[in-house]
Amino acid sequence: MARTRATLGVDLHLEASGPRLRRGLTDALREAVRGGRLPPGTRLPSSRSLAADLGVARNTVADAYADLVAEGWLTARQGSGTRVADRTVVPPAAGATSGRPAPRGPAHDLRPGTPDLSSFPRAEWLRAARRALAAAPSEALGYGDPRGRPELRTALAGYLARVRGVRADPGRIVVCAGFAHGLRLLCAALRGRGARTVAVESYGLDEHWRLLTGAGLTTAALPFDERGTDTGRLTDAGAVLLTPAHQFPMGVPLHPDRRAAAVDWARRTGGLVLEDDYDGEFRYDRQPVGALQGLDPDHVVYLGTASKSLAPGLRLGWMVLPAGLVGEVTAAKGEMDTSGVLDQLTLAEFIASGAYDRHVRAARTRYRRRRDALVAALAVRAPAIRVTGIAAGLHAVLRLPPGTVGPVLRAAAHQGLALDALTPRYRHADAVAEPLDALVVGYGTPPDHAWSGALEALCAVLPFGENGSGIPFPG
Repeated sequence: MARTRATLGVDLHLEASGPRLRRGLTDALREAVRGGRLPPGTRLPSSRSLAADLGVARNTVADAYADLVAEGWLTARQGSGTRVADRTVVPPAAGATSGRPAPRGPAHDLRPGTPDLSSFPRAEWLRAARRALAAAPSEALGYGDPRGRPELRTALAGYLARVRGVRADPGRIVVCAGFAHGLRLLCAALRGRGARTVAVESYGLDEHWRLLTGAGLTTAALPFDERGTDTGRLTDAGAVLLTPAHQFPMGVPLHPDRRAAAVDWARRTGGLVLEDDYDGEFRYDRQPVGALQGLDPDHVVYLGTASKSLAPGLRLGWMVLPAGLVGEVTAAKGEMDTSGVLDQLTLAEFIASGAYDRHVRAARTRYRRRRDALVAALAVRAPAIRVTGIAAGLHAVLRLPPGTVGPVLRAAAHQGLALDALTPRYRHADAVAEPLDALVVGYGTPPDHAWSGALEALCAVLPFGENGSGIPFPG
């Protein structure tokens, strides 16, 4: 029987740079073959495609392929491309080491929270950085306004008003080093106002709940149903933390009645709504849901970042604050700007030039194709699994049969596939009748060359896989 030839679906972990990059790529590919991550017959991407994914010169990839062909690890034939050679690979003996650090991370990563980092627009970012630095006044390189550079705050005010419906004035924007940093600053301001409790959504990131409790605040969970978080249950909390445009991780928008209820509660009690708009740019099958902040800028704090649209490593986020809160948050931040000035200036130029809009449009198209491929593959390979939360964002929720989450996670670990279960993100047992057996699958994380392999690995471990394979339903 002819063997099925797989396409490349494995991340390469490169640590070398400059003149050593060719050697680093050659070593990484050799180890992937030797360790079994690239089995015999696997077709590698073209040198042009892999070079684009890795952000290196095409010649670097071509030379690495040629080295491995000469060593016998790969074969290259006209019309057949470059493949892993059909040869017996003897794995290293237990305990043996090459003296180099072992590759880090799983073979396939479908955990939510990270975009495709290989798609970062390096060339456009560098051009924006050159223009921004050439135009920047000398004083921009000083300690600066703790609210952030005025160029970025001005660019953000225009962009957020146009794209997210945020009512923003540059003077009410404070730049921060990501969402967690912004939330810490808000916690300090809330404590200064005498707040003791922050209401949270039943499903959400436990890191955020730990941050709140670590700041000396108590968290109180709100119930969740098909219309989103029940904001009608808000009582005496000093603030509420919400993801209204695309609830994380369940993926539903907050119902209009509950959006209005949250704003009415804030006006009535003097509380604050903290709006986490973590992936506001990515909408596919429905009209964009505007920011809740647009309903009442005096009672809603809008928080956004470049972490999903560009890369979390930029450490750039922003808060649009009620006028009366700007001084308190600025004081909590300190006497100087703690975010990188050059990156702020670059992002301001990136937005003003239109490069940010072009990048987001291209990313939206790419992620939508991945979302569609995920849904189509599951319809064929695991038709009993319900997929939800897919009208927007970079992740989907896969509802599994009761009792199968554990076996699926164990099978995934065996395959080198990193997955997140919904259960660890379910924090407050009194807020929802029963936690769901589900996975939260991030389809934005793998680079393009690894996406098909990651999707194949996912389908292989799900209940009712292809031809009846995979984890069987209990009973």
